[in-house]
Amino acid sequence: MIDVNSDMGESFGAYVMGADEELLGYVTSANIACGFHAGDPRTIDATVARAAAGAIAIGAHVSYPDLVGFGRRSLRVSADELITDVLYQVGALEAFCRRHGTAVRYVKAHGALYNDLADNEELAAAFADALLAYGGDLAALVLAGSPAAEVVAKKGVRVVREGFADRGYTAGGRLVSRRLSGALITDPGAVAERGWRIATGAEIEAADGSPLVLAVDSLCVHGDTPGAVDLARALRAGLAAHSVPVAPFA
Repeated sequence: MIDVNSDMGESFGAYVMGADEELLGYVTSANIACGFHAGDPRTIDATVARAAAGAIAIGAHVSYPDLVGFGRRSLRVSADELITDVLYQVGALEAFCRRHGTAVRYVKAHGALYNDLADNEELAAAFADALLAYGGDLAALVLAGSPAAEVVAKKGVRVVREGFADRGYTAGGRLVSRRLSGALITDPGAVAERGWRIATGAEIEAADGSPLVLAVDSLCVHGDTPGAVDLARALRAGLAAHSVPVAPFA
């Protein structure tokens, strides 16, 4: 069984990003921006309402405080700063969830924070501490195979290992930088192929051509990737064709 998630709620005021309404028809979990890298109160509220109506699991998509850089710039923060920033964002999303009769079930970091957490054990520990402080048995969606998964699990937080059907991987199992060629995979057929192979533990090809096997619980299709709806549709079709059941992890 595999979960399919996507980043959502990233529009801001008059600036529209992503096709959230259409994507909700293909995902089982929605990572909703909480205002630090994207999202505003009206966008968050509308996205939560749609997800709740579709019985989609809701997660807080938390970020460094970086609206200008869309959360894709690394910031040097202390453990306490990270804890309070995460709590602030989860609490904001939870307020809208209460309005629509649902709740935040998990937390996923965004952009630079996601990548920094993967290999920075101090940040990963602080991230786990924030979830524990919030309570409610929040799960952590983290990069499969990263040291962060072990650090967070040792803290007593449920870890959900995430893989990416629309992103290139290095031979070491890290995501190819968006500044490099091959970071994004935008061909629906390729996404479908990679998706079912990752979900079943089959080999995929890393950026250098070497074989790579990932153990994952959830597959992501980025909402801001060109043609995201087509990619999500192809991913679900590929999973169905290989008899991989799809359901939310939370």
